[in-house]
Amino acid sequence: MVERRLGKLLDGLGPTHPVACCAGAAGAEVPERRERLVRLLEGRLPGCRVEVVHDARLVLAAAGLEEGIALISGTGSVAYGRTAAGREGQVGGWGWMLGDEGSAVWVVREAAREVMRRSDAGAPLGAMGEALLAACRARDAKALTARLHSFGEPMRWAALAGAVFDAADHDAGAEAIVQRAAAGLCALARGVRDTLGVGGPIVLAGGLLLHQPGLESSVRALAGAPCVRLEEPPVAGAVRLAERLIPA
Repeated sequence: MVERRLGKLLDGLGPTHPVACCAGAAGAEVPERRERLVRLLEGRLPGCRVEVVHDARLVLAAAGLEEGIALISGTGSVAYGRTAAGREGQVGGWGWMLGDEGSAVWVVREAAREVMRRSDAGAPLGAMGEALLAACRARDAKALTARLHSFGEPMRWAALAGAVFDAADHDAGAEAIVQRAAAGLCALARGVRDTLGVGGPIVLAGGLLLHQPGLESSVRALAGAPCVRLEEPPVAGAVRLAERLIPA
């Protein structure tokens, strides 16, 4: 699948032949995965200078930073840090089945668990429960469970996160989940900070963190370090890193 998608992407270049290429990829912190992608790119781009980095590295580069912490919350979550000397560290990024605290999938999973606890106790499902039922087109809590179990892809879970945030002003359980999400994300950032000794700044990135003001404000309040929003797309970071590969 990787080869097919990569081939389709590179075929779109037409006659253009880049002299330098930087690719950001999840899992690039694993040497075997990084080397495999390097080989694939070098095979498709003969003579091109190739570098493969963790996709979170692109966030710092896009923000114009040599040192700092990238805190990403979208479908998944991860914190990545880099020192000016080039030391790197990562906390989280385990994937939706094992972790991803504070991510969109995590928010929906925690919300669904709270709704099911309410249902088992015979209590009202509340604004959060009604919002999730509507978002899943489920008639009751049992149908909600069945619908969620039918979603094999994390993106389908993540797409429901907006319902939880929309209910936060009217449901104490939803608000508590938002606060726990913020705390979980800040714990990831602290883990990187403590490991690398990087004080910041923390670059906030990812669809959930950048598009849910309540989550962003809570993270800023708990972070204990200056936070900045990522204003450019991560691909801008790939371009900046690729430019460094071009001989002067």
